[in-house]
Amino acid sequence: MLNGDLELIRRLADAALASLEANRERIDDLNVYPVPDGDTGTNLTMTVRSVVDAVDSTSAANRHSLARDVTRGALMGARGNSGVIFSQIVRGAADVLGTVDASTIDSDATARALRGATDAAYRAVRRPVEGTMLSVIRELAEEAEAQTAHGGPPVQELLRLLVRRGEEAVARTPEQLQILRDAGVVDAGGAGLLELVRGVAAAVRGEPLPEAPAPTDGIGFEAVHQELSRYRYCTVFVIEGDDLDRTALESALERIGDSLLVVGDPTAVKVHVHTDDPGAALSIGTQAGTIDRIEIANMHEQTQQREQRLLAAVPDTPPATCGIVAVVAGEGNRRLFESLAAPVGPIGIVEGGQTMNPSTADLLRAVQSTDAEQVVVLPNNSNVLLAAEHAAANADRTVEVVATTSIPAGMAALLAFDGTRSAAENAAEMREAIAAIATGEVTTASRDVELDGVSIRKGQWLGLADDRPVSAADGFEDVALAVVDRLVEGSRALLTVLVGADAPPLEALLDALGRAHPDLEVDVQHGGQPHYALLLSAE
Repeated sequence: MLNGDLELIRRLADAALASLEANRERIDDLNVYPVPDGDTGTNLTMTVRSVVDAVDSTSAANRHSLARDVTRGALMGARGNSGVIFSQIVRGAADVLGTVDASTIDSDATARALRGATDAAYRAVRRPVEGTMLSVIRELAEEAEAQTAHGGPPVQELLRLLVRRGEEAVARTPEQLQILRDAGVVDAGGAGLLELVRGVAAAVRGEPLPEAPAPTDGIGFEAVHQELSRYRYCTVFVIEGDDLDRTALESALERIGDSLLVVGDPTAVKVHVHTDDPGAALSIGTQAGTIDRIEIANMHEQTQQREQRLLAAVPDTPPATCGIVAVVAGEGNRRLFESLAAPVGPIGIVEGGQTMNPSTADLLRAVQSTDAEQVVVLPNNSNVLLAAEHAAANADRTVEVVATTSIPAGMAALLAFDGTRSAAENAAEMREAIAAIATGEVTTASRDVELDGVSIRKGQWLGLADDRPVSAADGFEDVALAVVDRLVEGSRALLTVLVGADAPPLEALLDALGRAHPDLEVDVQHGGQPHYALLLSAE
């Protein structure tokens, strides 16, 4: 029986790999979730290749040990977010198939394997998101269970039906996930999983693989420019040891990044995390056991490479009528402005803000370097407004100045921008957007003063809402909460927090916010601006 199992598994794994390899580039370019790093197809291909290698090198004596070797091969070779989740799909299916007491795998066993795969995949993800490969594997399990509830078709026909259900599930992913709908693409992980199933179905049915679509099929202009990931490095590694505590590892790792997956068993764990400090992640791993198979990828570089690749393949890129020049302080804020502008028009960033105001010449140079016939300038500070107006008056093109007095106001304006409209049309929309939000700051007072009835001492935390002082005190959380209370008046539902370079830890503040405003959605971004511990906006 084992020789037959090996031959079957080898044939299926080879077919799945061939199908993925034929579609790898297209799946890479589809990828916009969880970050647009453009490597989902590559990661799934490398993970399946590791399964193929495990099957080729196994010395298993029975079906159970073969399933164990396949599971370990998938875990050890898992690459990226999609690969790690797929390794758990393999684990769940192998746990079922390794105990099947039959000479062949029938439709009922296939249905049970897909259910095991689904359950294992969902367990692996701390916060499961629909519209991803999780949705696709779940729908495949549901289809298989429905088909086999009363006997069901032979496995060859079941796989044909599963391919059809998989196509429908992948096509539905934009309805389930806003980022996919905005980009006009389906989920890359789901599309990769479908190709795996398509390859397996072709092998079982004795049919050739269908011809793969062109790499850029289904990828339009909206999918090209995508916001850079919050963190720079995709960090993946294995920890081996005794009695590994996955819960403790998750708790430690979630403090330094996101997109966290910690999967495996007490002797071997695979870690996937997006972070700005891969060294810290590896240090956490070495405290738990021995680390190996370390892979660190710069996701920002991957995103830029993906964008260049897609731009070369999308000939009908709409021309930009209007561009933006924005005055921004802080590296994180600069990345936010660039990523928000990327889908809608060219942007020039001028470094500056409080205490470092750019000159008229600086702004004029940025305006005239912008690749657009017209330009909107966002000064993002009241002290920069006059220089911006002088630059507009001396430019060689049409320029509109939108009088943003803070970075959060500039971000709100940028969200209303469309590079295909004129500067005047954009300016009108942007001014409406600014009027709809409330902005605030938390900083430290530079002198003793009394303003608007608020007594302020030098060195205290000072909170302002719409440029007016609302609170001054020694306690950071008390001042920040007072500002938020003022900003969210009128049932505003979303608070954006830009964290400054020298901000104190936010854990206590975020806990207090959750208690005071349980229905308020809070989006925290690392702005890196000097002088202001927090820049806030509410809408």
